[in-house]
Amino acid sequence: MPFELPETLQPFLLPLLIVVPLAIVIIIITVRRGDYRDVGAPPPSPRPLPPGPAARASSAPAAAPAATSPATTASPERLPLLVVDDSAVVRAKLLKLFSEAGHEVVAARDGVEAMELLGQTRFGVLITDLEMPNMDGFELIKAVQGAMATEDLPIIAISGHEELHARLHQVQGLYGMFHKPWNDRELIKRVEALSHLRQPVRS
Repeated sequence: MPFELPETLQPFLLPLLIVVPLAIVIIIITVRRGDYRDVGAPPPSPRPLPPGPAARASSAPAAAPAATSPATTASPERLPLLVVDDSAVVRAKLLKLFSEAGHEVVAARDGVEAMELLGQTRFGVLITDLEMPNMDGFELIKAVQGAMATEDLPIIAISGHEELHARLHQVQGLYGMFHKPWNDRELIKRVEALSHLRQPVRS
């Protein structure tokens, strides 16, 4: 015997058959989309995304600034002095005078010995007597000024003979002329002023 609804419920049967399946479809779609707010379930916690380049750069520790050492200025080097005189007493006086003033000093007995030393060592100032055996001061000055290796060497002449000082006025390129006995203070001042003109050769 078929089931029959009361006549009062028959008008609601068709809408009910439409609404119930439609509600089920909506619930299924909502669940698949992950919108849990409509069904009362708490949403899952989002997974953290891997950090991008900007995030990695901002989280990286800042590089420490490079340590800088204070600039140091080395004092200029001074070349040794070359003293040339045939008198042992004069050489000893000049060696003592310049050594006490803080200079390195090398002595020669005449022009020949001086030229040998000039070929081995670079000097800052040449202080030479004029009257000497083998090669006198005039020949030594001419040889020094004529060689490319020593043409820029400052030369100071020392002599006790007035006639020799008169000849010195004909010599070009001298940086000083002193009579014997010389004034220690004036001679030191002149050598100090000239000792920085010629610098050591850098390798």
